[in-house]
Amino acid sequence: MIKIVKIIFSDDYLIGISEDNKVFKQSLLWYPTLSSASEEERNDYVLGVEGIFWDKLDVQVSFESFLYPDAEPSRLQRFFLSHPEINVSGFAKKFGLNASLLRGYINGFKVPSAEREQEILSFIHQLGEEYIVW
Repeated sequence: MIKIVKIIFSDDYLIGISEDNKVFKQSLLWYPTLSSASEEERNDYVLGVEGIFWDKLDVQVSFESFLYPDAEPSRLQRFFLSHPEINVSGFAKKFGLNASLLRGYINGFKVPSAEREQEILSFIHQLGEEYIVW
């Protein structure tokens, strides 16, 4: 397990520096509360034994999560995480996919095949083209 001893924020990332000076990063898309927090709120954290805690924001980030393979969202995850205004249930229904499965893809609990991910991304582009015509 890694031990983060310092954190830094960039525009898009939470960056952790370990006790042996290795740099790890996670997309702030996973942490919308931190993403929209002020600098003062972001700097009000505690480094615990197993993670980082922002009590006033009610956000916890485990050190282990910096090692997760999805610390950087996939294109599919990035789209939905960047556009929370999109109704996932409605999108899934229009696409013909179970909404729970799509939420699993978005949240990283399930991993779509490369073909399935491309089908969903293509459908997003198709919907975008429909809106352009309006």
